[in-house]
Amino acid sequence: MKKHKALFPQRKKTKAAAALTAILTLSLSLAAQAQTGDGNAGIAQATDMISGYFDTGTSLMYAIGAVVGLVGAVKVYQKWNGGEPDTGKVAAAWFGSCIFLVIVATVLKSFFGV
Repeated sequence: MKKHKALFPQRKKTKAAAALTAILTLSLSLAAQAQTGDGNAGIAQATDMISGYFDTGTSLMYAIGAVVGLVGAVKVYQKWNGGEPDTGKVAAAWFGSCIFLVIVATVLKSFFGV
């Protein structure tokens, strides 16, 4: 008679795979629960950092608006001295772009409550 090594070799492999899956699932769930506290602290820290950058960004937008205003004033002055007929349109466009930058910075600041 022949000796059989195992009557059901597939069952041993299935049990081993099920045990391995259970161990991996348990370890992943424990790791996810351990990171919950650190995630909240990280989000709070990121919020504080972005709030600080927002004030700096608003100041940067005001500075860009000032530079655009100066460049626009020079362009309008050159067109006016040159006697070009579309000076009013150019002045309105440059002035509008400066006002737009200031309004966007102010509205975003008040909208997000920063």
